[in-house]
Formats: sequence, structure tokens, C-alpha cells
Amino acid sequence: MKKFWNWVKDEKSDTRTLYLDGVIAEESWFDDDVTPKAFKADLFASEGDIVIWLNSPGGDCIAASQIYTMLMDYKGKVTIKIDGIAASAASVIAMAGTTVFMAPTALMMVHNPLTVAIGDSEEMQKAIAMLSEVKESIINAYEIKTGLSRTKLSHLMDAETWLNANKAIELGFADEILEDEKKHIQQDDFTYAFSRRAVTNSLLDKVCPKKTPAQKGTPADSLEKRLNNIIH
Repeated sequence: MKKFWNWVKDEKSDTRTLYLDGVIAEESWFDDDVTPKAFKADLFASEGDIVIWLNSPGGDCIAASQIYTMLMDYKGKVTIKIDGIAASAASVIAMAGTTVFMAPTALMMVHNPLTVAIGDSEEMQKAIAMLSEVKESIINAYEIKTGLSRTKLSHLMDAETWLNANKAIELGFADEILEDEKKHIQQDDFTYAFSRRAVTNSLLDKVCPKKTPAQKGTPADSLEKRLNNIIH
């Protein structure tokens, strides 16, 4: 069994982080009683809020459906952070997030389900009917998250719609932009003093140190006059 997921636990905060990268189930979960059980065992091995980093082009809709259901059933808060792409089946998984963040450069894509069918016209009709039902099931997840009408969601899927972070938030597929936490520093920690005189003095200190103060008529004084004309 090839895992497409990886759990990491922060021992200090006791927070669990799940990384979902790549194709969702390279081997189909259909008629597979091993992979779903393994994922569920990992998910429910502990309690508390979890963070999921999602970057996937999609994959098996059955696998995505089961992961979505497991996450919806999970008691803790589920924070999903899309740092690359959440396309196709991966977008369904994203809908299970209590809060869905997208990086400013991330993308989400929704489209109609696909399959391969072999046989006569009757078999083709069965495949069409099956795809129609799969589409309706996917719309169920989108509708719960976004609140959009089923008709609107169906049109978005028909058009194979790509959404940047802002558009995804506008339509309700995501909630917030993933921000750089390093920027969240208390403004009071810094004192800013910006003025023409302050800049001039700072530059003068580099050219003419205070231990040898500049006199009127010196080159440094001339430099100050030029700086005053430039800095405004």
C-alpha cells in the first residue's frame, strides 16, 4: 500500500498536521478495504484540532469522498491550508475544512467527473447515468460549503473552472488568504521616525562622523545642502 498522506505531530503544542500531497490514491480505493481503514486509523488515532496542508491535482473520487466523510465526522476543528493546488477530487476534500485557507498563489479547480467505459450503447448509457450521480454527490459537498445554488455549481463544473484564492473566497470555496505569520509583529515593538532632516542627518553621520563635526562651508555642509534639495 502506497500512502499519499503523512502525519506530523508537534510535541510542544500537541497539534497534529496532515500533509496530503500528490494524486489522491494512485491505486483506486474501489473494492479496497485496506487503504481506507489505514487512513481512518491514522486520523482517529488521536484527538484535538488538526491542520491539513493540501496540494493535489485530484484523483480517485471514491477516495476523496471517503476522506471528506471521515474529516466531516472528525470531532476536532479541521483547518485546511492549500499551498499549491486543490483540483478535481482534491477540491472535494477541501470542502471538509472548518476553515479553508489558500495561499495567494494557490489554485482550486472544479470540473465534471470522468470515467472510462467499454461496451455497447447500453453500457455507455449506464456510464453516463453513473457520472451524473457522481456529479450530484460532488455538488452536495460544494453546496454545503459555499451556499451556492446547485445550478451555479453545475455550470462551474461544466466549464472546468479554475479559481485563484480571491475568487475561491468570493464564491465561498475558501474562507481566508493564507498570510505570512512573520508579518504579525506588534507595531508597538518599533518606533519609526522618518523625516527629511532625520534622513539627512543619518547620511551625514556616515560621511562625516560626529567626532569630527562639519563646519559651515566644508564639503559635508555642501553635501547637506544637496541632500536637502533631493530628499523631500
